[in-house]
Amino acid sequence: MSLGAKIKHQPLGLEVAATTITATINTGQTRPLWRQLAHAVGAALLGLGLAFTLPQAQAQTSSKKRPAATAKAAKTTKAAKKPVARKTAAKTTAKKTRAAQPARVASRPVVPARLSFGQMAGLHHVSDPLDLKSSVAYVMDQDTKEVLLRKNELAVLPIASITKLMTGLLITEAGLPMDEYITITQADVDTLKGSASRLPVGTTLTRQELLHLALMSSENRAAHALGRTYPGGLGVFVQQMNAKAGLLGMADTRFVEPTGLSSSNQSSAKDLATLVNVAHANPALRYFSTSQGAQVELASRSLQYNNTNRLVRNENWHIGLQKTGYISEAGRCLVMQAEVAGRKLIMVFLDSVGTASRLGDAERVRKWVEGADAHHSISSTGGVHETPTS
Repeated sequence: MSLGAKIKHQPLGLEVAATTITATINTGQTRPLWRQLAHAVGAALLGLGLAFTLPQAQAQTSSKKRPAATAKAAKTTKAAKKPVARKTAAKTTAKKTRAAQPARVASRPVVPARLSFGQMAGLHHVSDPLDLKSSVAYVMDQDTKEVLLRKNELAVLPIASITKLMTGLLITEAGLPMDEYITITQADVDTLKGSASRLPVGTTLTRQELLHLALMSSENRAAHALGRTYPGGLGVFVQQMNAKAGLLGMADTRFVEPTGLSSSNQSSAKDLATLVNVAHANPALRYFSTSQGAQVELASRSLQYNNTNRLVRNENWHIGLQKTGYISEAGRCLVMQAEVAGRKLIMVFLDSVGTASRLGDAERVRKWVEGADAHHSISSTGGVHETPTS
């Protein structure tokens, strides 16, 4: 009994053995004591073996299962990563494909360059020894009326803003108060070409200021306002423009409005030489057309206007009067009175191709007059003729 009590305080395996031993002793069986003790010790050792073996087996089983779970988790992770990799690969492929494809350019209708009237008439096919870019040219000695150069001088073409010389001539000869204020209205806005203007509707300037801007900077709203406020209105003003042209003997000239935006304002180089000669006698037209720049004060800001002809700022030139002009139907146009090599010349260039080509033509004529060939005249057919010297 005392042996059984001691064994009960041992670990789980020994408790099983102790229970067996106690029950055996209490039954009063007659087997020898040493054999009973041996049987009890064996049972106790067996219990101890089971006690230590079971946790190790469970641990081994658990350790064997964990790699399987880890492997399964790894497979799941790889499986989850594969679509991402595929998406990344797809994105890379898409980028490469887009890079390989040519850039898409928005398709726009090709608008052919609009030909001028001179180009349509084939005037540019006429050559000249100076290789002028203008299809029409006319150079005359203002004092002797000697023609130094002629090229298609009788061709009647749109003259663009050269029109403003006639506008200025009528305004100055009308004796209107030059300090009278005139307001730009919606009627002065260009609806024919849609050209821009720096004079907003509502701007109020004097007649003199408007005339200055029209001749120096070719301001269309200024020119239109001058014609609109002429006594009798715009219609009467246009009639007076044509009447003045008739009085000057400009038989090939016709006007329909005061700005030059309309291609129906037409003339010939020979007629325009007459207009330049008359306009040059007007001090106001000389001053305003050759002014290099002017500042105009508006209600909200100050505007700087410059001359459209940069030759007025060139010290190699002595220009007494000038006017530029451009619309697509007319090409680049230029008329000038200038002193070259001691001679007062009137120059007319119409239908020039290129932004600065009309100025280049003027330079070519100046150098030609200053050079050894100044005593020769050039005809429209390209021939060079002797000019008698006095």
